[in-house]
Amino acid sequence: MSISIGIHDLSFATGQFVLPHTALADHNGTEIGKYHVGIGQESMSVPAADEDIVTLGAAAAAPIIARHGTDRIRTVVFATESSIDQAKAAGVYVHSLIGLGSATRVVELKQACYGATAALQFAIGLVRRDPAQEVLVIASDVSKYELESPGEATQGAAAVAMLVATNPALVRIEDPSGLFTADVMDFWRPNYRDAALVDGQESIGAYLQAVEGTWKDYAEQDGRRLEEFAAFCYHQPFTKMAYKAHRHLLNYCGYDTDNDDITRAVGQTTAYNTVIGNSYTASVYLGLAALLDQADDLSGRPVAFLSYGSGSVAEFFAGTVVAGYREHLRTKANREAIEGRTPVDYAGYRELHEWTFPTDGGDHATPEQTTGPFRLAGISGHKRIYQTR
Repeated sequence: MSISIGIHDLSFATGQFVLPHTALADHNGTEIGKYHVGIGQESMSVPAADEDIVTLGAAAAAPIIARHGTDRIRTVVFATESSIDQAKAAGVYVHSLIGLGSATRVVELKQACYGATAALQFAIGLVRRDPAQEVLVIASDVSKYELESPGEATQGAAAVAMLVATNPALVRIEDPSGLFTADVMDFWRPNYRDAALVDGQESIGAYLQAVEGTWKDYAEQDGRRLEEFAAFCYHQPFTKMAYKAHRHLLNYCGYDTDNDDITRAVGQTTAYNTVIGNSYTASVYLGLAALLDQADDLSGRPVAFLSYGSGSVAEFFAGTVVAGYREHLRTKANREAIEGRTPVDYAGYRELHEWTFPTDGGDHATPEQTTGPFRLAGISGHKRIYQTR
């Protein structure tokens, strides 16, 4: 009999500030319906000058360490597409900040927004190989586009941390997976750029192509039938994309595309993305957190996951929600993370968006803005300096 492996705990963190889309619309003269209805976004998280993927990732992971300790964690897999260093894994900084032992492997994974699902699957393989160990998976990203660009309204920032273990308390991840890769240029960020480049229409088309491809492979691997799933967690580059993706999947499989059915399938997965914005690698699992925090009892029910990363790589897989999962949720803390953000006006957001470190290798401190447990204090000699509060 195969052992049960999956998500034993899940926690997330988001940026210090929040920009309402009404402020963005007032600035650029856009009809607010284009944001609230068209892309399904109400606000976006904006990181403080002293926040980055490390501080967000550590803040997401710390509650997991507080609850479960560190004794069984022998691996940290950090997934991101907004990496801070071409050599050193961001997870190594997190390893230090949250007090993990030296007998730990730490790596960083990259493939656009898909990276966290690769991390989850790698973690499952490690736990299957050694069921006594646990793996800490961290997905942390700051979504950034150029000011006044079409992607500006979809920005966001968040990190999700997951503890992968045997006999998980939240979600048991199942075999098989449906896989799909295609070489497309829908979204990319060359090394010399801070902000990503995106071809919006190409990206939507590539995403929908991946929906078809992953489902076709999943079905050929004798996966579950579509009607078995209680809900669908899609990658959400903007909230309405989850609805588009599910409608496309239903069409592809020959089902009716009733709006109420689509809302029942994906609506509860979008609540956090609507107010946080795109969190890249964390997005699918932020959707899972929103679903588990809001849904009626899902015990024993299968949930579908569609993870898409531009460029493109995608995966469709299933997980079964474990009986008693509600006792292990962090619903109150999750809502406090969202409600505790500090509103910022457009001018303040623009200043944060354009803030950057000099590249001269000197000593440069960051403004003390975040109220989180970890902060990026500055750089010195091209080295990042972090503080724990």
